[in-house]
Amino acid sequence: MLRWRRDVRQFDRRAVAEADMRALLACAALAPSVGNAQPWRFVRIRTPDICKALAAHVDGQSAHAAERYAGQERHDHYLSLKLHGLREAPELIAVFCDEQPEAGHGLGIATMPEMLRYSCVLAIHNLWLAARLRGLGLGWVSIVDPPAVHALLDVPATWSLIALLCIGYPADISDTPELEQRGWQPREPWADRVFER
Repeated sequence: MLRWRRDVRQFDRRAVAEADMRALLACAALAPSVGNAQPWRFVRIRTPDICKALAAHVDGQSAHAAERYAGQERHDHYLSLKLHGLREAPELIAVFCDEQPEAGHGLGIATMPEMLRYSCVLAIHNLWLAARLRGLGLGWVSIVDPPAVHALLDVPATWSLIALLCIGYPADISDTPELEQRGWQPREPWADRVFER
């Protein structure tokens, strides 16, 4: 299951059953969190105009990001990549972190307040694995301007954007990440990331 936990960008258009979406969110909410603060806030994006605006926003941000590769061999390669499935995925969820949750009473965040955001990432990971168990794929869209998404979704000022997620049935299944298939970056040996002191 973990090997196929891919960042999916190619979706077919089959709808995801509401019972499955509720199950995914329930699994996400089982994640551990600092102080049991449960700071995750999931915004299901169901309004077609907002979905279109998000896709256009990401396209614009992607074009801007491409400028960092200008004059490099990777520029055209970057432009050839499909970096999101916002137009195809049947479900879009924005995940926010409530930076001032009432739950948890501030436990564990006096010296590392970022633990609230890490807790939200754990919830996303739970959701991702639960999706895979149901044959669903998830794509994490990171080419966004958080304040723009915040404004578009009209959420409280104390919430910080953690992720914009696409969820649906993958158009195809592979054990090899798409960016590796497309020659962008292979997975490197895990042992190269382990250190001892």
